[in-house]
Amino acid sequence: MAGRYDLETTTLGELLDDPEARGIIVELVPELPDHPMIGFAKGMPAAAVLKMAGGQLPPDTLEQLTTRIAAL
Repeated sequence: MAGRYDLETTTLGELLDDPEARGIIVELVPELPDHPMIGFAKGMPAAAVLKMAGGQLPPDTLEQLTTRIAAL
């Protein structure tokens, strides 16, 4: 069964509004919700934000975040 979020179409803002998804984000990337560019990034699809952040996040963290959000 597919999760309730498609990271290609779900915005980062939608994920941050969901307490369960936000908990995963805060656990793995605690600085993200308070990042100076968060207002801009909230309207973007989560996959696009993750691609942009890819150079700043360790690959294993990026993979965990993607896998755990997709599993919700």
